[in-house]
Amino acid sequence: MTVAIITGASSGIGQSIAIQVAARGAGVILTYQGNSAGAFDTVAAIEKEGGTAVALRLDVGGPLSGFIAFRDQVVAALRDTWQRDTFDHLVNNAGSAYMAMFPDTAEDEFDKLYRVHLKGPYFLTQTLLPLLADGGAIVNIASGAASFSGLEPGYSAYGSMKGGMVTLTRYLAKELSVRGIRVNSVSPGATRTRFGGDAFARFPEVIPGLAAKTALGRLGEPDDIGVAVAALLGDDGRWITAQDIEVSGGFNL
Repeated sequence: MTVAIITGASSGIGQSIAIQVAARGAGVILTYQGNSAGAFDTVAAIEKEGGTAVALRLDVGGPLSGFIAFRDQVVAALRDTWQRDTFDHLVNNAGSAYMAMFPDTAEDEFDKLYRVHLKGPYFLTQTLLPLLADGGAIVNIASGAASFSGLEPGYSAYGSMKGGMVTLTRYLAKELSVRGIRVNSVSPGATRTRFGGDAFARFPEVIPGLAAKTALGRLGEPDDIGVAVAALLGDDGRWITAQDIEVSGGFNL
């Protein structure tokens, strides 16, 4: 059995990725920060279908010492649950939202985005790398906000961090290819999640406009992203590396 680590899997896209990966036969170590109930809902959904999952708390934007402690927990979970000392797949998904026009972007919010979306995944991956099996795969969740098709006012800071993740993906793909490890990024378009304080539920009036900008005529759903990530991690994605794949239904096409 393969084993995947998926960060930020207590709701939305991360939750869907965890469930979709488990449905393809992988064991799952999923992380959460504050939403423990959501994380254990994810575990329950996986176990209901006969899968195996473990939920661990992790603050991706926290101090790097927390990554060392997390690695020790991963070692214990691998040993106790799967009788292994390595894992096969890593999905850097955990994130936070922030929107502000460029002149109004606050330094503390900029720094938070940097810690959660770039610095954290960078050093978490570095910390876990000795446990990642040769021939494994990494998927970094980027964003359409980092590409020409997804440029929207108010996301200069968020999009810049996600652009950094796309660049990091290419460097990792180059450096880790000697171990047969594939590294890709997935850039979702507008997707119906609780991101931004459950923004779509609070402001449903924005949905028709986003759907109208999307070639396939609707808002994305978490499972649209989850199935794409699961395919990239599995054998279907065996000849794909160093790519950023936009999963947006053709936003601004």
